[in-house]
Amino acid sequence: MDCFETENEFGHGVVKSWASLLDDNCREQAERISRVPILDGHLALMPDAHFGFGPPVGSALLTRDAVMPYAVGVDIGCGMIAVKTNLDRGSLAGYEGRILGRIREAIPSGVGTSHKSVPGRAEDFMQENGAPPGIQPDSRLTNKRGLMAAQYRSIFDTASIQFGTLGAGNHFAEVSADPDGQVWCIVHSGSRGIGNQLATAHVNEAKQFCAENGIALESPDFAYVVAGTRQFRDYIADMLWCQRYAYEQREAMMNALLEAVDEEVPCVECERINCHHNYAEEILSGLWLTRKGAIDASVGTMGIIPGSMGAATYIVRGKGNAEAYNTSPHGAGRLLGRGVAKRTLDVEAFRAQMTGKTWLDRDAETLLDEAPDAYKPIETVIADSADLIEPVTVLSQFINYKGL
Repeated sequence: MDCFETENEFGHGVVKSWASLLDDNCREQAERISRVPILDGHLALMPDAHFGFGPPVGSALLTRDAVMPYAVGVDIGCGMIAVKTNLDRGSLAGYEGRILGRIREAIPSGVGTSHKSVPGRAEDFMQENGAPPGIQPDSRLTNKRGLMAAQYRSIFDTASIQFGTLGAGNHFAEVSADPDGQVWCIVHSGSRGIGNQLATAHVNEAKQFCAENGIALESPDFAYVVAGTRQFRDYIADMLWCQRYAYEQREAMMNALLEAVDEEVPCVECERINCHHNYAEEILSGLWLTRKGAIDASVGTMGIIPGSMGAATYIVRGKGNAEAYNTSPHGAGRLLGRGVAKRTLDVEAFRAQMTGKTWLDRDAETLLDEAPDAYKPIETVIADSADLIEPVTVLSQFINYKGL
């Protein structure tokens, strides 16, 4: 673990980093965030850390009586779910293509993609949880955004029909095997369009709040909302709603993924892990722990750390490292931005890296920004995490379904 200590006119800051692969932009961003006055202690930088809006992706921080929307990120509640089944790898031999086809039918993917009709699980969720307070027609946030009843209905309907869909970017569904040949199913997704809309609205609210209250920041992206204010109450309510939405829709997709496998080879679930990596929680009165691209690694807590396409996924158990705020990385972490990856990586080299796997190979050019070379090696990330987690098992994917 490395420690960086800085000070300027905005304040004093400390960054504790577990990343052996850390570019200058990410380090500088972390140092700037560590000087924001609401931080209570240092910024913890995970081995997969890379540049993002606000704090780097792969960071954990404590704040006192305030929360920073960009410290949670725009995909509120994004996370992973993994299920161990009773199947062995050999039982699926020859069925891989058929299973991938069934997954594509059961789990829509892509930007703005929805189900053809509202699934039953979505109806249950919306009835139990209602709509997030930030899009209610009578809410202050809604009125500031100028939403009328018809627009509210449209957003509510979109949240309903996108429930149980994968999204795009680095979201995926996979079927993998552990070293004993046991088959696991994995899904990575978040709060879809509704999470992005609400996060963006609250970031703008936070920026306006800081500007109106004369709060000087090194960057507008570091804007925060303070406990006891309407902006804080609205953000927390919407953030918690999005966390529930993301968690439950991962459960729905996992059930659909298991059904896709079961339709070809009957299977039974043996173990399930579902964990957020973009969220905040109040751990003591007035003290908020925010993890952005990072998971709970408290003592004994099970977690999921996936690599890139074609790479291994690690099922891990937390060690409870206090200096890291009981946190560990959430994945491999990007080495190349999406634009740079598209311009510099080779499609045929990407295809070669995916040899032996059943995947959307006809879309290789579209998926080039998700190629393994765009990410840090997962083995390096796990090695850097030696005092944060212990690996329980390693999964090798053989079916990969990616959000386009």
